[in-house]
Amino acid sequence: MNGNFISYLRVSTQKQGRSGLGIEAQREAVTNYLNGGNWELLGEFVEVESGKKADRKELAKALERCQLTGATLVIAKLDRLSRDAHFLLGLEKSRVSFVCADMPDANNFTVGIMALVAQQEREMISKRTREALAAAKARGVKLGCPNGAAHLRQYGNELGVKAIKANADALAESLRATVEKIKEGGTTSFSGIAKELNAQKIKTARGGKWHPSSVKRLLERLG
Repeated sequence: MNGNFISYLRVSTQKQGRSGLGIEAQREAVTNYLNGGNWELLGEFVEVESGKKADRKELAKALERCQLTGATLVIAKLDRLSRDAHFLLGLEKSRVSFVCADMPDANNFTVGIMALVAQQEREMISKRTREALAAAKARGVKLGCPNGAAHLRQYGNELGVKAIKANADALAESLRATVEKIKEGGTTSFSGIAKELNAQKIKTARGGKWHPSSVKRLLERLG
């Protein structure tokens, strides 16, 4: 294998988490899968949580780091991600590439197929919702914005600006811990922090490299 990777390991019980049962086997499977090429493991995230739950903090962190660095998520077994098709749909939308050590062909294409199933179910729910709204309207219930579409259009540009700012703030917040750790190591200059972020393969919001000016803007947001 070639490129940068982030590994995600998961066990279902606290007992397994404390003892390391399952984790070491997964770590070995990931290592064996990657060996033989020009690769770098940028990080490892370990979770103790049931696969039936889609809200997993460590997996969220792993996906976030993949988005920041452009790395590929690597797991030992497909069921380490989730058995929930709704969650797989969210994974596909995150645009994070991933590979499975036990099923090399189970990649984004596989998730896409699984996501189609979730999409069909979501469309059925949406259809039922529309039918329920239509029935409510027929009973005389008023729906939608009382001031009409023209009232909403006047805020289009403002909402767009707010959305851009919100995305920039979200990126900055996701990097807060990383920046603080860099500072704790004695690196406080804009150029020094930029160098460290680039060394960790973390990309800017536009997918490029960090420069003193972009670090300055980042710190202003964090400040």
